[in-house]
Amino acid sequence: QVQLVESGGGLVQPGGSLRLSCEASGFTLAYYGVGWFRQAPGKEREGVSCMSSSDGSIYYADSVKGRFTISRDNAKKTVYLQMNRLKPEDTAVYYCATAVCTIVSISAKSDSWGQGTQVTVSS
Repeated sequence: QVQLVESGGGLVQPGGSLRLSCEASGFTLAYYGVGWFRQAPGKEREGVSCMSSSDGSIYYADSVKGRFTISRDNAKKTVYLQMNRLKPEDTAVYYCATAVCTIVSISAKSDSWGQGTQVTVSS
């Protein structure tokens, strides 16, 4: 059973940091691009960052460039999203999914989503 499980969210003050984890099971993570997406209340889900499996291409949304860093550890079957200098507008439920990833675009491969992990940035 293909599954991706997100963790690491929480409540943090503006300017703080969090590291999200996305653990894969049921498939070989190394063969897939993986992306992080988020959905804020009342807004559509948006792509935040992704990393391809083929050529290592990395994408960041303009809103997170310079603050977020994506990485992957294929041996641990885990993809991470390090989020620094968090802003209130980063508040959302964050999801990971297999994705088609280039340096300029991200698209989820599936429309099946997990529960996500809540990130709340507030003082």
